[in-house]
Amino acid sequence: MLELIELIMPFFSGLLLVIFVMIGVAFLTLLERKLLGYIQIRKGPNKVGFLGIPQPFSDAIKLFTKEQTFPMMSNFLIYYFSPIFSLFLSLSVWVCMPYFMKIFSFNLGVLFFICCLSMGVYGVMIAGWSSNSNYALLGGLRAVAQTISYEVSLVLILLSTIFLILSYNFFSFSYLQEYCWFIVYLFPLGLVWFSSSLAETNRTPFDFAEGESELVSGFNVEYSSGGFALIFLAEYASILFMSMLFSLIFLGGNLLSFFFYLKLLFISFLFIWVRGTLPRFRYDKLMNLSWKMYLPFSLNMLIFVLSLKIFLF
Repeated sequence: MLELIELIMPFFSGLLLVIFVMIGVAFLTLLERKLLGYIQIRKGPNKVGFLGIPQPFSDAIKLFTKEQTFPMMSNFLIYYFSPIFSLFLSLSVWVCMPYFMKIFSFNLGVLFFICCLSMGVYGVMIAGWSSNSNYALLGGLRAVAQTISYEVSLVLILLSTIFLILSYNFFSFSYLQEYCWFIVYLFPLGLVWFSSSLAETNRTPFDFAEGESELVSGFNVEYSSGGFALIFLAEYASILFMSMLFSLIFLGGNLLSFFFYLKLLFISFLFIWVRGTLPRFRYDKLMNLSWKMYLPFSLNMLIFVLSLKIFLF
C-alpha cells in the first residue's frame, strides 16, 4: 500500500503543479495586458466579466476551438508536435523547483535546469524549419543563435552562485540566504542574470524572433489556433520559471513564506515593465552585448567569487 502511495503521489503532485502553472500563466497574460494598457494610458481588457478577469479563459476557449490550419508544404508531423514539445519542456523544468515535501527532490536540480534550458532551442528550431516558410526559418535561426549565446553567460553566473553554496541542489540556496540575500553582494551578477533571462525567453528588448517589421511574427508565423496557444503558454511558463529562479537564487529562496511569491510576482512585473518601456535592440548589438560584455564579465565574476570563497571560507 505504501509503495502504491509513493507511486501515485508524484503523479498527482505533478498534475497539480501543471494546473497551477497554467492558471498562473493565464493571469500573467492578463496582468501583462492590463499593465501595458496603463503604460500606454488606456484601459486593458475590461469588458469580459468583472474587470476583464475571465479574459484569458475566453481567449483560451477561442484559440482551442478555432480550426487548425497548416501550410501545404510543411513537414506536418514535426510541425504539429514541436509546440507540444516546447510546452512539455517548459512545464517539466518546474520539477526542479525545491519543494519542501520532498516529492520531486533531487540533488542535481541545477544540471536538470541547464539541460531543459538547452533543449528548449530545439522546439523553436524545429517549429521554424518545419513550417517551410522563409520568415519562420529566419525567425527560428535568430532565436536559436540568441538563446545559445545567452545560455553561456547564464550558466557561468549560475556556476558563480554554485561555488558559494557548493551544491547542485536548489534547496541549498534557501539555506545559505537565511541571513543575507545573494543580491546584496552579487548585485551586478543579478542584473546580468535578469537581462540574460529576458534574452533567453525572447522578450523585449531582445524579441528578434518576432521582429514584426522584417519577420512578420517569427518562427510561429504559420501557427494558428491550438499550436499558437501552446507556443504562447510555453513562453509565459518560461517567464514565470525564470522569475521564480531569480527569487530563489538572489532574493532568499524560502518557498514556505508568502513573501517569496510576492518577489516572484515583482520579477514577472519587471519583465512586463521592460516590454512597455524599451525599444528593440539591433541584432549585432545583441550579439556584441552577449559575447563582448556579458561573457567576460561573468568569467571575471566567476574568478572573483571563487577567490572570495577560498580566502574567506
